[in-house]
Amino acid sequence: MARANEKEAADFLAAHPEIVQFQAFLTDPSGVARGKVLRPEELPGAYRDGRPLPCSIESLDILGADVLETGLVWEEGDSDRPCFPVAGTLTHAPWHDVPTAQLILESWERDGSPTPADPRHALARTVAALEGKGLRPVVAIELEFYLIDREAVLAGRPKPPAAANGFAPSHLQAYLMQDLEDFAPFLNEVFAGARKMGLPARTLISEYAPAQFEIVLEHRGDAMRAADDAVLYKRLVKGVADRHGYVATFMAKPYAELSGSGMHVHVSLADDRNPNLFAGEGTALTPHLRHAIGGLEQTMAESMAVFAPNANSFRRFRRNSYAPLAPAWAFDNRSVPLRVTAGRPETRHLEHRVSGADANPYLGLAVVLAGIAEGIDRKIEPSAPIVGDGYGQKEATLPMNWWRALEVARRSDFLRERLGEQFANIFLTIKEAECDRFFASVSDLDFDWYLRNA
Repeated sequence: MARANEKEAADFLAAHPEIVQFQAFLTDPSGVARGKVLRPEELPGAYRDGRPLPCSIESLDILGADVLETGLVWEEGDSDRPCFPVAGTLTHAPWHDVPTAQLILESWERDGSPTPADPRHALARTVAALEGKGLRPVVAIELEFYLIDREAVLAGRPKPPAAANGFAPSHLQAYLMQDLEDFAPFLNEVFAGARKMGLPARTLISEYAPAQFEIVLEHRGDAMRAADDAVLYKRLVKGVADRHGYVATFMAKPYAELSGSGMHVHVSLADDRNPNLFAGEGTALTPHLRHAIGGLEQTMAESMAVFAPNANSFRRFRRNSYAPLAPAWAFDNRSVPLRVTAGRPETRHLEHRVSGADANPYLGLAVVLAGIAEGIDRKIEPSAPIVGDGYGQKEATLPMNWWRALEVARRSDFLRERLGEQFANIFLTIKEAECDRFFASVSDLDFDWYLRNA
């Protein structure tokens, strides 16, 4: 996606004179939105010259503490980097009482080169690598989330909220239509907000736990835009939930005894002649799909630090939990991490089911596309497809705790080569410091902050 020009700002200001503030933000390596609020008269200058943000923003852990080991704080004198709006991301923030718009920023060095620590640039590298081979990823990102009672969060004991009609869900009722009826005022406002923001929000379901939902985002032929959709969608859901007196969380596992929340990446590849290089039916796989699966299987273990970036993330990975324990694939089977979808032959694609909903959308997608590129470049063959229960046929071989995932990632040539060595080092340094701090001192305050901001 190209850098925006001043005309985009001028057109928006002319069309929406009621807007009184603009939230300009970037997403840091931990997936947290950080930025500034601008007034309308400041917007043209932001598009022309960028807005300065300190380089240390990209050194923060998920709780906002500097990670000095990144070298992005005192060694740099905490100097500014120009951050420019991303084309096509200037849109409304409709959950605010004050008329508000928002825009995504991208960080650049003063010499015009990409800032190494910006996650959007890591994704851009993996997209460019595929495009350099004439391949275009077609992507959709699904995100599950929970609604939680606000007062219960403040008390440190999360529980499902009562809907506007007074009923509170308390049982596991997957795909229950009544939950969609009960929470319709909230859900309808999310869909209305998505339309106003230009987000392709489609199918709605009640998920596998009380007050857990998923709204499907439609496929994009622009992978960067698909990741931007996911970031903007999370902000919308949280903002609308707050208006209704709820807390919406994309935390991977807010309840030990209930289902976790995942970020499922749906992906296929196209080229100039074929809109879907994965298309097919039956048990035959196209060469591109076969090698994509092989690459994703082979790189899954070293990618777990990205797919599961926090201590809580690893609570998802249990038997019979819809979260994987080992690399595997199958046709239309949700007991494995890589699912080749059913449906019409021309719609066949791959569903990657590893990441938690707390994963950074830019990085989760970047590593999925990098695994696909690795498989295609090296013609990696997949394992035999699973038939039946994947949990009963595969031993757990993926890293199942945070520190082990970080150890495996630190030794990965794949992550350094595909994401960029500087970015991989900064990301892992942040997460290693965060891991050390977490296990040195865990508090309820940390849990509550993460629950609200994941």
